[in-house]
Order: sequence, then structure tokens, then C-alpha cells
Amino acid sequence: MSGLTKVADWGNTVMLFTDEYHVPLLSPQLAAIGGTLGELALPVLLVLGLFTRLSAMGLFVLNLVAVVSYYHVLEDIPAALQDHLEWGLLLLVLIAIPLQRWALERLWFRQSQTD
Repeated sequence: MSGLTKVADWGNTVMLFTDEYHVPLLSPQLAAIGGTLGELALPVLLVLGLFTRLSAMGLFVLNLVAVVSYYHVLEDIPAALQDHLEWGLLLLVLIAIPLQRWALERLWFRQSQTD
């Protein structure tokens, strides 16, 4: 939902990345583009079971950058910070576990081994 909100009002999105979010090492425009693309594409790949570990790593980095760049607000809202910590832990689990039977990438991996 957050990615769709960013696309719906791009001017506001860039303004937020310029004035509110303090993303280290990236310009506000580049951070807005990367964050929006990550929020839109990576969850879809994760749900489909495509590039699961890579998608989970990308979302973990996105979550980490969100915590670092918006910590000045999150520290005043313990529940929001707790949410980010739990999301990070769940993403680390997805990164650590081997390919599962339900993942489409496993089917591709099997197919490539038989060819």
C-alpha cells in the first residue's frame, strides 16, 4: 500500500524524501525511486516464490534503511519500531531457510537441472 501511495502523489513522495526521511548516501530522488520500486516489486516476488532470498534481502535492506532514516520518529513510537524489528526478523528467516516446496524458483531449479 505504501508504494502505491508514493506513486499516486509523486511530488509529495519526493518532498518527504527531501524534508522528512534522511536516507544516508542517496539523493532524495534516487531514494524515492528505489524505495518505491522496492515496495512495489519485492513483495510480489516474495509472494510468488520467485527469487525468494534476493527479494527478502532487498526488503530487509529497505526495512533497515527505513529504520535508520526515520529513527527520529520511530523512537517516539515503540510499537512502530517493534513492527520494523519483527519484519526484519521474519525477513532474516526467509533469507536463512532453504528453498521450500511451494516456491516457484524451486520448480525452475529442478527444471534447469534436468535439462
